[in-house]
Amino acid sequence: MHNFLYFNGTITMISDFKISENDESGCYKLMSLQDGLGNLINFVVTPTTYFVDHVTMTLGDRVTGYYDANAPAPLIYPPQFQAIVMAKDTQYQNVKVDYFDSQLMSSDGTLKLNISQHTQILLTNNQVFTRNPANRNLIVIYGPTTRSIPAQTTPYRIIVMC
Repeated sequence: MHNFLYFNGTITMISDFKISENDESGCYKLMSLQDGLGNLINFVVTPTTYFVDHVTMTLGDRVTGYYDANAPAPLIYPPQFQAIVMAKDTQYQNVKVDYFDSQLMSSDGTLKLNISQHTQILLTNNQVFTRNPANRNLIVIYGPTTRSIPAQTTPYRIIVMC
């Protein structure tokens, strides 16, 4: 099980990232983010990084990058992590990447999902997922939530990370 953490900031740099000295593929990118407090982080964006809504990100965009806190990372500054999911910040749309249990409660206990017949449940390749999304790592795209603890929402879309 992944232990998802995130960093929210503004993209300050996007460049090619070589995974070896002879790598000329251009398939990997290094995306640098800076938050409002001056903290920096670098995300290695791979061909398997999932971009919510398949948007192209550019310099100056406000984004959130999700990574696996249990994955090995070099001890350098600024910190560098492999991006698993990248989401461009948009008004009226929230994103949560986490493991959701059998009750569709997030692992941190802050969000409970109430699936409706209008909730799209998809795979990362945009194909329909036909099983129960419980007990899986999910990318949840949602709008308003209740003010309860935990917050509850009826998601617009759920992407199952197989």
